[in-house]
Amino acid sequence: MANIVAMLKDFFSGSFLRSLFAEFLGTLFFVLLGLSSTLSWPKALPAALQISLTFGLAIATMVQTMGHISKAHLNPAVTVAFLLAAHISISKAVLYITVQVLGAVVGAGLLYKFTPSNLHGNFGVNLLSNGTSPGQGFAVEVLTTMQLVLCIFATTDSHRMDNIGSPSISIGLSVTLGHFLGIYFTGCSMNPARSFAPALITGNFTDHWVVWVGPMAGGIFASLIYNFILFPSKISLRNRLAILQGNYDPEREGDREEHRKQSIELNSMQNNMETG
Repeated sequence: MANIVAMLKDFFSGSFLRSLFAEFLGTLFFVLLGLSSTLSWPKALPAALQISLTFGLAIATMVQTMGHISKAHLNPAVTVAFLLAAHISISKAVLYITVQVLGAVVGAGLLYKFTPSNLHGNFGVNLLSNGTSPGQGFAVEVLTTMQLVLCIFATTDSHRMDNIGSPSISIGLSVTLGHFLGIYFTGCSMNPARSFAPALITGNFTDHWVVWVGPMAGGIFASLIYNFILFPSKISLRNRLAILQGNYDPEREGDREEHRKQSIELNSMQNNMETG
């Protein structure tokens, strides 16, 4: 009972509500700005280049703006990846994904409402093109999302001691890179919320499973590869379960101190084993 009360207290705290609003607002602007590049404007740049750069710049801007508030997931595939790595509780992940989808729908709805109908075209709906089969589209979404989520884990990892530069720029470039490939196969999603919003507005859900299952699978694979193979986490199983249940948060001062002590103890044990 005490755990439930503590969890509810956390949920209704100012910081958590701000995090939810940041995810909502960040995804809203990302989708609104990104989809705006897919409209039937007179093109000053090649369409693929314009769309790729706009989505990349939009996510870089929103990560820089919201990162210190909510970690700026802005993508259900990223949230699922962080959940699998025990960086976020199950209940928090569910709420994050909910507000991400809502933000995306509101952003797409605003763009649709306030732009002339003759510019809408297919309104940026992710569709298979150039003879791409659903299976091929799925594979492309897995691979493009994998490289994005690997980049996110690597550039936001607090355990790195080297100079990682600007995570927001790196993540923006990763989104742009994914578009350079994926745009010719699926229109490039890498983000189920981004895909769901225009599909809902236009009522076009053709092969829509590809842009949900593909990015989710890519995020899961990237999380497993980074957190269990490339850079294994040292957090204990007990703390992993506590994080998933919402009973432990390394970001809070008290929990962070406990996590730091456990890391020191674990490193000491490993050093003793190596020297022994």
